[in-house]
Amino acid sequence: METLDKFDLAILHELQTDGRLSNAELATRVGLSAAPCWRRVKALEESGFIKGYRAEIDRHKIGLGVLAFVRLDADRNAGDVLRALEDALRVIPEVVSCHYISGTGTFELQVVSRDLNSFSQFARDVLINLPNVKDLHTSFSLGEIKASSALPLGHLGTSAVPPLSPPPKQAPRR
Repeated sequence: METLDKFDLAILHELQTDGRLSNAELATRVGLSAAPCWRRVKALEESGFIKGYRAEIDRHKIGLGVLAFVRLDADRNAGDVLRALEDALRVIPEVVSCHYISGTGTFELQVVSRDLNSFSQFARDVLINLPNVKDLHTSFSLGEIKASSALPLGHLGTSAVPPLSPPPKQAPRR
């Protein structure tokens, strides 16, 4: 399954909004009967469009009040030493996101912690001691404006999915 039609896109949109929908409710919302809807969901899962289903947990409610953005500079950006650092980062639960970045630094991490003291201890005990780490630069979130894992689908070109953001205004032609 490489091409998505309006029903597939509608299914993706609805499941991003509420991953706990029953198949019957999902089928009603996208305009299919239950059996074809179920087959489409299975096909979307098997082809990797749907990677999984998770509960979205409020980090504040479980005592993780600090969100830090950590730019990590690697000492060397080559071969096995970089792979060792990647492998080490993957298994640290406090690192909730890690990206290669362009510009200054090698990785941008999102790290959660109980409080500033806990983060400071974690940075000194764990992050700076990872293999091949040269330096850390940290910024802290002062307030969350938007945190969504839902992806925009409007660029896939169908009217089945409502746009997630308004289209850009075009300049008048002369």
